[in-house]
Amino acid sequence: MKLTTPIKPERQTPFIDYSSKVLLLGSCFAQNIGAKLEYFKFQHFTNPFGVLFHPVAIEKLITRAIDQRWFSASDVFLQNEQWHCFLAHSKLSSTSQEKLITALNLALSQLRRSLEEASHVIFTFGTAWVYRHIQTDIVVSNCHKVPQKEFVKQLLSPDDVSDVSLGIETKLRTINPTCSIINTVSPVRHIKDGLQANSRSKAHLIAGIQEVVAPEKLNHYFPSYEIMMDELRDYRYYKEDLIHPNQTAIAIIWNAFRTSWVSPETTAMQNKIATIQSGKLHKPFNEQSKAHSLFKKELEMKISQVQQQLPWATF
Repeated sequence: MKLTTPIKPERQTPFIDYSSKVLLLGSCFAQNIGAKLEYFKFQHFTNPFGVLFHPVAIEKLITRAIDQRWFSASDVFLQNEQWHCFLAHSKLSSTSQEKLITALNLALSQLRRSLEEASHVIFTFGTAWVYRHIQTDIVVSNCHKVPQKEFVKQLLSPDDVSDVSLGIETKLRTINPTCSIINTVSPVRHIKDGLQANSRSKAHLIAGIQEVVAPEKLNHYFPSYEIMMDELRDYRYYKEDLIHPNQTAIAIIWNAFRTSWVSPETTAMQNKIATIQSGKLHKPFNEQSKAHSLFKKELEMKISQVQQQLPWATF
């Protein structure tokens, strides 16, 4: 008896291997995949401006990075004794205006370099709902607890999503014409305004993205959302909030992504690294024992061997 409807994404090329440089931008699910790439020591860079929930937020920052439009005092504001920027997540916010502007421009510089060097860019869109700040007439990435009356909530249409996605691709290709673009819709449920609003949002994202996906032009789609909704159709795959995928779900989606996008030739190295990661979690009964001393030396030797091949890897 079959109790699931497995989704098996096709193998894609060019593969991600240990020479690849992967940039991930988007919702908190981008953080999850980035964490897996970090665990296995692939070269990657994830969300320098923090979590970005919708396509417009990503487009604004990519455009700004490529055009090298640096942040200044006019781009930040004071709210609840903290300086914030409407284009960045609150993780960059600061009690110092100067420190925030410095952090924003460092992130912009890092994003520009990553866009230039990336072999693969993964966009994870979380929602088609956006908030437009009335006074400045800009779509914000984060409201930073500014009163809701200062914003107008809008739903991007599928055409809006495809236009923004095409704009992102066009701009990216001006500095990196050969990178593979991988679009995906986050399986995280945005149910603050209800399930119906979440369903409309995800549908608009999927419909809009599909209009620009063209594998022959190195523009792809990976079905993160569909795996969660169809293959993992059970609340046991969610955290207690019933919104975010739990570690089991993330592992299953990661394995599907790895099968689809990661080179099989990296498997041996991934296994070596997994052994090291498990070893680092080992808790001895007696730290002074000869057995533990030998274990530590063997683990250090394994780390050294990996670092000879992957100089960027830290453990």
